[in-house]
Amino acid sequence: MADKSRKWSQNVTGKFYVDQECIDCNLCSEIAPDNFAVESEEGHDYVYKQPQSDQELNLSFEALECCPVEAIGNDG
Repeated sequence: MADKSRKWSQNVTGKFYVDQECIDCNLCSEIAPDNFAVESEEGHDYVYKQPQSDQELNLSFEALECCPVEAIGNDG
């Protein structure tokens, strides 16, 4: 389960975030590219835009459910 006290500073404010357990597998940015991005210098993903449509919300939840290390959180 993701820990919001360990979320990356690059995450935009909102319900979804990626924490420091991220292993840079890029699965979330492949599933929901409109919301997740890769921070290549530090080697992790982060939320660059919170979901704004039903499709983006569904894909963000799919990314959360598929994360192999449970590094994606949802405070909503």
